[in-house]
Amino acid sequence: MRDITGCVAMISGANRGIGEAIAAALHADGWALSLGARDLAALEASAAKYRTDTARDSDHTGTAGGGGPTVTLHRYDATDLDAAERWTAETIAVHGRIDCLVNNAGVAYPDVFEELTEDTLDEMWEVNAKGPFRMIRATLDHLRRSGEGRIVNVISMSGKRVRGTFAPGYAMSKHAAMALHHSVRHLTFPDGIRCTAVCPGYVQTDMTSGFGVDPSIMIQADDLAQALATILRLPNTASVAELLVTTEPETIA
Repeated sequence: MRDITGCVAMISGANRGIGEAIAAALHADGWALSLGARDLAALEASAAKYRTDTARDSDHTGTAGGGGPTVTLHRYDATDLDAAERWTAETIAVHGRIDCLVNNAGVAYPDVFEELTEDTLDEMWEVNAKGPFRMIRATLDHLRRSGEGRIVNVISMSGKRVRGTFAPGYAMSKHAAMALHHSVRHLTFPDGIRCTAVCPGYVQTDMTSGFGVDPSIMIQADDLAQALATILRLPNTASVAELLVTTEPETIA
């Protein structure tokens, strides 16, 4: 396992669900964190559950009381064309480096084909596919300088297969995100960057609460986060391109 002491991870959509669980797991492992979300108040409440000495992006102090890893909070909206560059600049200003990018922010609408609107499709495309594209482009030079940079794209099993007629727009956006993932994975491998696509089935979060799926068969966000934390400790010689996690049989897994 590699030493991640002093390493900095950026995590989008870190205020709830999978993103919140990943932030808590990486913080416990010793990563310094730059956390982004649209709702800064919700992000502050979320981060307070595992850290009380966070710094707002407006402070730019990056000071962590008690000697633990620094946690900074930033407003990030994937639909804002300038958000990726702005958040990256804020992170460098406070932390001085970026070693890991976790593209977790996402939206899902379970509309069937006949009900899918252009506005809904555009929003999922903007957040689920173009958001990660902009974040990777904004942070890439810093990840290259790390020498052991990591990019994590939280996608979905819906980026691997299409199940029945459920949520065609969501699957379209996640398949696009998977194409981006593998393109960047090949591009950056010679630079020491290792990319992992996290593809879970149903995870018990606020987002899936209205899907009508039995919560007892859903993945727990904390379990998924622990699996990812382990992968991020692996050296460059043990790269995991895709992490498929399900609670029921899948023809593709």
